[in-house]
Amino acid sequence: MVDVVVIGAGQAGLSAAFYLQKSGLEPNDGFVVLDQSERPGGAWQHRWPSLTLETVNGVSDLPGLKFSDVVPVEQSSVHASDAVPRYYEAFEEKFDLRVQRPVSVSVVCGGEERFRVETDRGIYWARGLINATGTWEKPFIPYYPGIDTFRGRQLHTKDYNTADEFRGKHTIVVGGGISAVQLIDEISRVTSTTWVTRSEPVFRDAPFDPELGRRAVALVEDRVRRGLPPGSVVSVTGIPVTEQVRDARSRGVLDRKPAFARIEPDGVRWKDGTFERADIIFWCTGFRSSLDHLAPLGLRGQGGGITMSGRLATQVAANPRVHLIGYGPSASTIGANRAGRAAVKELLATIDGVNP
Repeated sequence: MVDVVVIGAGQAGLSAAFYLQKSGLEPNDGFVVLDQSERPGGAWQHRWPSLTLETVNGVSDLPGLKFSDVVPVEQSSVHASDAVPRYYEAFEEKFDLRVQRPVSVSVVCGGEERFRVETDRGIYWARGLINATGTWEKPFIPYYPGIDTFRGRQLHTKDYNTADEFRGKHTIVVGGGISAVQLIDEISRVTSTTWVTRSEPVFRDAPFDPELGRRAVALVEDRVRRGLPPGSVVSVTGIPVTEQVRDARSRGVLDRKPAFARIEPDGVRWKDGTFERADIIFWCTGFRSSLDHLAPLGLRGQGGGITMSGRLATQVAANPRVHLIGYGPSASTIGANRAGRAAVKELLATIDGVNP
């Protein structure tokens, strides 16, 4: 039995563990961190090889240890899948967080006093729960009529490794986010591509400033406080116009088409009857929150999302002993750090029966 179980050891989970320890709780006694991966790194360890520190949007510092103290900033060409896990491992070791891995959580059931957390390594009982499982394990592919009839290959961003496996195979890239733009740039260098998005992509020439960040966070926070699914913030932040984007534009690979109406065995067809042959459909359509193991707690409401409360919208309104970090406004690395601190303070106050 412990006071708090933290599920997930990515940026959000490690931040929560740090503040739990700082509050006076001991790892594996007052709290425990469960992570399904065999090594540190969260979802970063699974990123595609071409994602380097130079091309990634940024890695925020965890509390108490700067990223640059572990990975020199001049190493911009280092793979993110190597650098970030190295940083997370150093963080775990420095603060002796004793993350339990690999541990897969199958289900969490709620009791009046304690949660029953069932895993492949046994059962944990906890007074409070901090869920930090992120989204990587739940890739989203939208449904289209005929999707099961396609004879070519379908894969998701999560499956991407290298552009070479697309060589000579006409690829339809679906999705309007930053990863879609980056990957279509890579793939289009070895084969022909068609870019498809549901809505017109929004590009941003101006730098990402704090005001834009606040607007994006406010939009998502408003949605989750009303019980709606978090939604995408790309419509607010836009896609940054980098040298890579300018080059892709000059080569004509970012001339997008609207969403097609259906999928056929050899390609896709638009509403006006236009058909395009395809060997591969590449779904760069994002992820959804990985929360299936929390289903018995009945957290989702009629709006399709989970109504959140608390100072930084990490506390589940229907069950204040549950905090979700990496859900909604705390999905960014910066947001995860701030949310970890707020969630720990509010959760400990709740289970101890005092005002935070």
